[in-house]
Amino acid sequence: MSSTVIKETTSVKLDKAAKDEAKRIFGELGLTMGEAFNLFLHQVTLNKGLPFEVKIPDKLTKSIIDEAQKTQTVPKRLE
Repeated sequence: MSSTVIKETTSVKLDKAAKDEAKRIFGELGLTMGEAFNLFLHQVTLNKGLPFEVKIPDKLTKSIIDEAQKTQTVPKRLE
């Protein structure tokens, strides 16, 4: 039994630096950007949600994130 996969072109706005780094990593894995996105979409379908945990950060984590964003450095408590 053969099935035909219908492909569709889509457009999304991405963070350029994140996209470039991800594309480099996908290349090392032998994947194109499209193949990696399709893998992600299949995982979302299999997991019935995001294939990784997403949480609201606790107060300590939030303060560390805020400090790092303001100073553009890693807070000393994490070194």
